[in-house]
Amino acid sequence: MIQYKRRSLFTLMVILILSTYSFSQSTPSKLIAPGAVLTKVSSEYKFTEGPASDAMGNVYFTDQPNDRILKWSVTDGSVSTFMENTGRSNGLYFDNNGNLIACADLENQLWKIAPDKSVEILVKDFEGKKLNGPNDLWIDRKGGIYFTDPFYKRDYWSRTEKEIETEDVYYLSPDKQSLERVATGFVRPNGIVGCKKGKNLYVVDINDKKTYKFRINKKNGELYDRQLFTEMGSDGMTIDNKGNLYLTGQGVTIFNRKGEKIGHIDVPERWTANICFGGKNQDKLFITAMGSLYTLDMQVKGVRWQ
Repeated sequence: MIQYKRRSLFTLMVILILSTYSFSQSTPSKLIAPGAVLTKVSSEYKFTEGPASDAMGNVYFTDQPNDRILKWSVTDGSVSTFMENTGRSNGLYFDNNGNLIACADLENQLWKIAPDKSVEILVKDFEGKKLNGPNDLWIDRKGGIYFTDPFYKRDYWSRTEKEIETEDVYYLSPDKQSLERVATGFVRPNGIVGCKKGKNLYVVDINDKKTYKFRINKKNGELYDRQLFTEMGSDGMTIDNKGNLYLTGQGVTIFNRKGEKIGHIDVPERWTANICFGGKNQDKLFITAMGSLYTLDMQVKGVRWQ
């Protein structure tokens, strides 16, 4: 009888452990492809960031400490170096003409990198003052660029203090002639992404552990009707074609458009920095985590204008 009780206790403990693991991976089956598993593509980097998909589904990401941009090929899944000496690029996003827009952290600028790797500096300051450090960005249907500007003091900077006291969100007009501050009141804004129809913009305040939702004025790009979306911060983030928002940090946490948590994806790294959809059908999730790149096949798709 005592032996039976011990077995029962052991069985109960196993069930509880497995239940906890299942809950940590509790993402609705309608999101993840049947039988899909998180796959490590490579772990040959120092710190990965800024994944972005081009129109064909190739995914570019940064290895910021090594000052390079890598490319995952949609053709064969291989990873190669696309560009070195990238201005310490961090967040990336493709514009509607196939140019790679990069938050170039070395001199706190916004770069446009053409397919031939030629560089044009789109933003170098705001009202004559050096930006804190463009970090992440999102491009609207018209080609206007929203980007966050937190201050992360870098050891490769000569300056030690801010020239702009507040850490805000900016909007570069589609003609690239006007740069406006469109959202303030953050501790440290970081991840940013817009919804499928371009009506809403989501901005993470990583140090205040909050994510906000804004309405977008499509005429001039201004933001209004700020709402708290969830009491959770993030580093980077992405959105799928169903309106679900994916936040990073400790694995990947998924929220529906109402701000309700609907799932979590465990990632075996201390920190997940950023995330995007890519692949031929935009149905593969790419996760940059510390020195690694991971993929996960999905049933939902990413949002692209092309």
